[in-house]
Amino acid sequence: MHLAVIDPLPMYRQGVVAVLSAAGYQVEVPADPVNWARRSRSDLVLLTLATTGDWDLLGRLRDIAPAQQVIAVLTEESAGLGVRAVRAGARSVLHREVTPVALRRTVEATIDGQTVLPAAVAVILAGGAVAAEETRQAITAAELTWLRHLAAGMTVAELSRIAGYSERAMFRLLQGVYRQLGARSRIEAIVRAQERGWLQTL
Repeated sequence: MHLAVIDPLPMYRQGVVAVLSAAGYQVEVPADPVNWARRSRSDLVLLTLATTGDWDLLGRLRDIAPAQQVIAVLTEESAGLGVRAVRAGARSVLHREVTPVALRRTVEATIDGQTVLPAAVAVILAGGAVAAEETRQAITAAELTWLRHLAAGMTVAELSRIAGYSERAMFRLLQGVYRQLGARSRIEAIVRAQERGWLQTL
């Protein structure tokens, strides 16, 4: 079983590689995670979800190699983000500050076909619905800013320019935000965000 570690911090990556290599795993730090996933369709990925681009990568990995197991590594303790990660295709979820022992156990359990989740994430998933505040936690600060810009009348083309994405990528990312809100369109997403009081200030 090959493992890939995808995280923006070199020191963190090196630490994870050292822990898992000592446990007998073959660990890589791919420069191009998408191409690595295409070659290694049934291996395991530890993916830190810190930016909107990371969430986009999670969706792409799911589409490229559905059999591949992804452990989502969260940079903040948020049940809402944990739920979002599972719904986006992660098999297990853990916090970035876990101990080496917890990291090894999570990897072992995930490889064995089990799912490891924080208790708060499991409770929400078992309940079948996410409360308004938990849904808010599943929206990143950047995504909330996008919703505010759209509510103020900005077009997707204009938003893509200031956010640094192509218009096509921006459209795909916004579709993911709409799904998090249980909305089918931009207007519906804006209305739901407005009802929850999220669009008060830019």
